[in-house]
This record gives sequence, C-alpha cells and structure tokens, in this order.
Amino acid sequence: MNSVYNVIIRPVVSERSYDLMEQGKYTFEVARTAPKEEIRDAVEKIFGVHVVKVNTVNVKPKNKRVRMQQGKTRQWKKAIVTLKEGESIEIFANDQQAAE
Repeated sequence: MNSVYNVIIRPVVSERSYDLMEQGKYTFEVARTAPKEEIRDAVEKIFGVHVVKVNTVNVKPKNKRVRMQQGKTRQWKKAIVTLKEGESIEIFANDQQAAE
C-alpha cells in the first residue's frame, strides 16, 4: 500500500461502534488487502495514538432484492482497533458528545 490514507477508508458509525468506544475500541472500514500491521501503523500516524491491538473481520455480502432484481451488498473489511488506556480519537469523541 502506498499511503496510510489508502489503508483506512472511513470510520464505521453504528450503535455497536459507539458502545465499543467506551472501552477504548474504535471501528474502521479498511482496505481488504491490508494486514493488521499496516492498519496499526496507519491509525497511529493519522490520529497520533498508541494502538494496543487490532482485530479484523471480513464482512460477507448479504443477498438483497429490489422488486424482481436480485443482487448482493458489497464485501468489505472491518478493523476494531484497541487504543492504549486513557487515549481517544478526537473525531469520535466530538461526535459522541453531540449524540448525548
């Protein structure tokens, strides 16, 4: 991969991801070919935090139907990143305060 910005695609915003933030875990959509080491380096460089652990999940496509047309949702990779105790990512912290 060329750039850290090609590894991290976007943060995942869901109820479950917000619940995990209280435990210091942040969820991102990442490049499907990115290994855990690259994900760790990208999060540390972009957000300036220390990553303790990276868990990845390959999200499988689901069958969908619109009228007579059948298809599938896209396949993507999700990374759950655990940060060092006491650290947080400010982008998420601001969103979480606004939601309360």
